[in-house]
Amino acid sequence: MDPFYGLQRCRVTAVSSFSAILMAALLILYRTGGKSSPQFDLPNQPRISHHTAVHLQRLPSLGFMNGTDFMWQVPESPKAVLLLAHGCNGKASNFWDASSSCPNCVGLPEERLLVLHALERKFAVIAISSLGKCWSFGKEKENVKWILQWWIDENKLQNLPIVALGASSGGYFISALAAEARFSSIALMISEGVFDSMDIPKNYPPTLFVHMPKDRRRMELIQKNMQNLRMKGVRVKEVRCMELPLTPHFLWDRMPWLDQSFSVQLFELLRERGFIDEKGYMRRDGRATPWKEALKEKHFSYEKNRWVDHIQEELNLAYGYHEMTTLQSGDIFSWFESHMR
Repeated sequence: MDPFYGLQRCRVTAVSSFSAILMAALLILYRTGGKSSPQFDLPNQPRISHHTAVHLQRLPSLGFMNGTDFMWQVPESPKAVLLLAHGCNGKASNFWDASSSCPNCVGLPEERLLVLHALERKFAVIAISSLGKCWSFGKEKENVKWILQWWIDENKLQNLPIVALGASSGGYFISALAAEARFSSIALMISEGVFDSMDIPKNYPPTLFVHMPKDRRRMELIQKNMQNLRMKGVRVKEVRCMELPLTPHFLWDRMPWLDQSFSVQLFELLRERGFIDEKGYMRRDGRATPWKEALKEKHFSYEKNRWVDHIQEELNLAYGYHEMTTLQSGDIFSWFESHMR
């Protein structure tokens, strides 16, 4: 059997209440001058130090063309080009931290990590904002193809393979764009694509589906589309991403600008209000959990409240229903690298 027709799962070991308490104690010890708490790696998650992150992501470039903005960064000796398409209500600046070159950048935790992982793997990265709230499929495809080609020519990247990743609405868009653009491979995140409304060409690129099976309807559509793509001779693979338990250090691990004490305090608040179960799993999606109201009642400072969108993303990720994720970056970039042409 073709190895790229296989299935990879994202597994996370459940953390018991005792373990959660132990890790909280270790974090308190760290803050009071004791030894640093141990790091617990999540599956397939490349570890990127804060120093490396600053080095890799310090100077993104910005552009505006054809009615939309875009951002990019090219590492030394790039080996491929990666096009990123955000989900609804997203924008290119979500993928980079605020800096002197982009003071209005947002740096959402999963988006920024995706760029960091790409740069570390020597992918030149470009993210383009959609013209509207979500991606459309008419002139917007021509718009993105034009910007992408201009940027490739401008940066002398013509000889590199091109890959693309889109999440949610961006996944629908990339699946449609891939029928016309020259991609070596694509990854569709939390998106089944628009294959039921398009003619799949013979040279359609190898396609990786990164999805969360808790969304059963989407999973069924992905299975159907994978089968249809196989029948057309397209190489396909899926990565299933399961829910994962929160721990006292989870948010601090994902968002290095948060201090450890706040990460512990928020974990305790979620536990106190019953928003997580005894093993640390979210009882409901982060969007449907009134954790923001709970924060206000506890009178957390504005400095903490300014990160609510970032925290929201991580709580959604933990619930594992529909969110951008970089926990499977190793699988995603291995897929890209195995289909360079």
